[in-house]
Amino acid sequence: MNIALLGYGKMGQTIEKIALKRGHDIVLKIDKDDHDYDITKADVAIDFSIPDVAFKNISLCLNNNVPVVSGTTGWLNDFDNAVTLCNEKQGAFIYASNFSLGVNIFFELNKTLAKMMRQLDQYQVSLEETHHTQKLDAPSGTAISLAQDIIAHNTNLREWKLHETGDHILPITSKRINEVPGTHSITYKSEVDTITIEHVAHNRQGFAAGAVIAAEWILGKTGVFTMKDVLGI
Repeated sequence: MNIALLGYGKMGQTIEKIALKRGHDIVLKIDKDDHDYDITKADVAIDFSIPDVAFKNISLCLNNNVPVVSGTTGWLNDFDNAVTLCNEKQGAFIYASNFSLGVNIFFELNKTLAKMMRQLDQYQVSLEETHHTQKLDAPSGTAISLAQDIIAHNTNLREWKLHETGDHILPITSKRINEVPGTHSITYKSEVDTITIEHVAHNRQGFAAGAVIAAEWILGKTGVFTMKDVLGI
């Protein structure tokens, strides 16, 4: 399989190593300042770029009938446009705020716990995420996904806010510390006890491997998919 890497930072470099080990070829390695390249050389593209160019990268792929897997966060104001374009072009597109198998299991645990806690008004829920200092967006895309799932199952919450508390608000705390791949924790606290679930990434390998697996899976398919489709969970 010929893979185009759209974004060649630390994540892109880790994806390259895993893809090569799995027998794939990297035919394009595109950094943010690269503009003149032929995306049709690739069987599939993996986008881990930056928020400002992610939608442009995805559109380029879909307009040229190249399946695209995107893990870039911070661009989701254009997500519906990407879905519309994918459907118009009968293309193939996967977006995930996190490609790690462990995190996708964590997503399901979060939903289950939120459903269990929805009638227990004595517990106040909060979310905290910590990443490396090079991460450009805050809160993380993973944190936003977790928050949206909590709000969907909690009748008392209406929105999430970064570093802000208040009635009907799910507060998210974001921290940036050198060399932290990614930690997400969800806490339900009452006067008598605290319940916490947490996912701690030890390195980027899990994210990168999941992205390559998603790229393998999407070949020959048409539509908009998630990691739940890829993993069958």
